[in-house]
Amino acid sequence: MNWKQIPLGPLQTNCYLLINDQKEAVIFDPGGNGPELNAYLKKEGIEPLAILLTHAHFDHIGAVDDVRNEWGIDVYLHTNESAWLGDATKNGSAAFLGNQVIMLKDADHLIQEEGTLSIGPFNFSVYETPGHSPGSVSFYFEPLEIVFSGDALFAGSIGRTDLREGNHQQLLDSIHDKLLELPENTIVASGHGTTTTIGQEMDSNPFLSGF
Repeated sequence: MNWKQIPLGPLQTNCYLLINDQKEAVIFDPGGNGPELNAYLKKEGIEPLAILLTHAHFDHIGAVDDVRNEWGIDVYLHTNESAWLGDATKNGSAAFLGNQVIMLKDADHLIQEEGTLSIGPFNFSVYETPGHSPGSVSFYFEPLEIVFSGDALFAGSIGRTDLREGNHQQLLDSIHDKLLELPENTIVASGHGTTTTIGQEMDSNPFLSGF
């Protein structure tokens, strides 16, 4: 069992592959470069089982339909952003990408609440972590002690909250009440930049100094 970080798309957003020993995989946030990602999966003999989205901002979803259509797999997204994949204004592509807007098919499955999510042999704990966006979620995979947190928490920083339905206090509450409750050695697989750990952010993240 292992994972791989692959920066993709116009903002080099981190896409993650969680891969088991049978080379089955779950894909997190394929932000762009869909043909290249599909070619990599084929080259490595990896069989994707699903796409899990931490949220539906344009830089996290650009390759969703390329990958979904190529492999015939389902997409999971929180219900609070159910209309965002097909709406260029809501997902931000209209504002940031000009005429290269992103309008995708709806998610196949909507996450309604926190709990356990099973994708084939993979079992995740799903945490609602809104603030960066209203439907932001984090996926904790206990066997590897890693949380795929999207744009909630970064190494030395937190997600921006000046986009549609962002809320700074809500994001701080999400980080404090959900992410910082995970074991301190948990790897934080963020949407941008390098990975970090919960313990490192508790000790040194200036945005969390009051926690």
